[in-house]
Amino acid sequence: QVQMRESGGGLAQAGGSLTLSCTAAGNIRSIDTMGWYRQAPDKARELVANSGVGGATYYLDSVKGRFTISRDVTLNTVSLQLNDLKPDDTGIYYCYANGVREWSGYNTNLNYWGQGTRVTVAP
Repeated sequence: QVQMRESGGGLAQAGGSLTLSCTAAGNIRSIDTMGWYRQAPDKARELVANSGVGGATYYLDSVKGRFTISRDVTLNTVSLQLNDLKPDDTGIYYCYANGVREWSGYNTNLNYWGQGTRVTVAP
């Protein structure tokens, strides 16, 4: 069983910064992709950023140049540095892992999800 443990988030002023961190815990041999989704009130969940095999990264257009994703493959951790925050960045941020392979031999392409951490950006 894999558990995603998140930390960070909170309240920031527009233009400020926050850091989100996430650790995948369990009997993990490897993870293909780790990243972050977010869900704003009354909006669908959207992919914000992820880091895949070989270090390939993806960023949502609206966060490019402001957010930076960092991943430690050996520690199964992923962080998201949020700079120059805007009120539209407000939402619940969810860490996820995809393509998890466990030492037990169990492999899945289903996402494992964190519990979510709230980010609120005041104007």
